[in-house]
Amino acid sequence: MRNRSLLILTTAVTAGALTLTACGSRDDKGGSDGGASGGVTVTIGLDAPLTGELSALGLGIKNSADLAVQTANKKEYVKGVTFKLVALDDQGQPSSGQQNATKLVADKSILGVVGPLNSSVAESMQKVFDDAKLVEVSPANTNPSLSQGPNWATGDKKRSYASYFRTATTDAIQGPFAAQYVFNKAKKTKAFIIDDKKTYGAGLAGTFKGEFEKLGGKVIGTEHVNPDTKDFSAVATKVKSSGADVVYYGGEYPAAGPLAKQIKEAGAKVTVVGGDALYSPEYVKLAGAAAAEGDIATSVGSPIESLPSAKEFLANYKNGGYKEAYEAYGGYSYDSTWSIIEAVKKVVDGNGGKLPDDARAKVVEAMQSVSFDGVTGKVSFDEFGDTTNKQLTVYTVKNGAYAPVESGTFGG
Repeated sequence: MRNRSLLILTTAVTAGALTLTACGSRDDKGGSDGGASGGVTVTIGLDAPLTGELSALGLGIKNSADLAVQTANKKEYVKGVTFKLVALDDQGQPSSGQQNATKLVADKSILGVVGPLNSSVAESMQKVFDDAKLVEVSPANTNPSLSQGPNWATGDKKRSYASYFRTATTDAIQGPFAAQYVFNKAKKTKAFIIDDKKTYGAGLAGTFKGEFEKLGGKVIGTEHVNPDTKDFSAVATKVKSSGADVVYYGGEYPAAGPLAKQIKEAGAKVTVVGGDALYSPEYVKLAGAAAAEGDIATSVGSPIESLPSAKEFLANYKNGGYKEAYEAYGGYSYDSTWSIIEAVKKVVDGNGGKLPDDARAKVVEAMQSVSFDGVTGKVSFDEFGDTTNKQLTVYTVKNGAYAPVESGTFGG
């Protein structure tokens, strides 16, 4: 990270918002104002795992949000407003996420939050943000219950938190999408399903299982694992003896990599399949290129490298000097951040060029009708706060790296 001091030159409170002129870019706490100066400073908070095993994804999210803030300031996209980013580290832990949510709510200059990565962390944050009428836009949460309520699978969909939005499509689509590919295209008929018991992993595995069985596939074994142990020898032995031709893992790459490696080392001739949290070069590193060859991951959207809408983002990210890759959620993080910027613009434009005293509540209201052409395609939200972009992609490990196989939407 490039570190520079943030120099606050003047401070005053006006129109119910923090007014200051600032110069500088990033600080040691992950903040950025993009080097722009202006009248009112609007802070965008960010929560992600910036350290720990999931930091590759978290830093990609942070860097991409930082780029959105810099771009908005450079373009003076909202007249009279300078945007600033403040990033907090949750290490993928719900308790840390909840503490961070409380900190972000306490900063009255914050009018929106990007994140988190993990669905389990989101569960711990939603009520804190909603009570404060502070909008939250995640680039990575995929568990359906976050937006559609705990009974979504039965068709009883109820939105619990009006302040919660996301730019990534849900596991209600991703799990079945993977099952259709595995059964119809990869011709795998006997699945061993494993999950890490977390909100994301267990939910994703459940939606895969339902569609796989519906298609005629047979689930010949299930197992829950502790992702922190990294010793999966017992479950690897079960997989080998089961006769499965595919393993579906609901969880994240820090455990999935070692799990896949140990399953292959046990002699099981299977393809390991997972969701978007496996779509990272880190999975291949942890599993080993040889063991990971042919494994499959689904991820949200189309490969941004193939999207005309992402060309400017890709060029600016490369020129931005970021040390870390944008990873699976970079484009979605940029779009999540930009959606907050768009909502702020709607509020300012609708209030004579100034922020109202109830700016947070107004931003939540404005977010529902936000619509723009983003890095990942058209960005807008449905009645649950879910993205209207339902595109997904299948990737397979080929010659030591993930390569796209096909993109589409779930046809169920």
